[in-house]
Amino acid sequence: MKICVDLDKCAGHAVCENLDEDVFRLGDDGYIQLLTEHPSEDNRNVMEDAVDQCPTGALSIQDS
Repeated sequence: MKICVDLDKCAGHAVCENLDEDVFRLGDDGYIQLLTEHPSEDNRNVMEDAVDQCPTGALSIQDS
């Protein structure tokens, strides 16, 4: 599983960071930064929630 952020869509609401601070962090530039692109498969439900709850649709999951 790979998490992708479309920075053209990200508005820095940080909903994803509130769901998992080990994967997402709001940077000084106001955009989300990934702390890891490949979170554990055990974390899939939280990643799916982050994708679903992103107000701008900036997050996606790619399965390899």
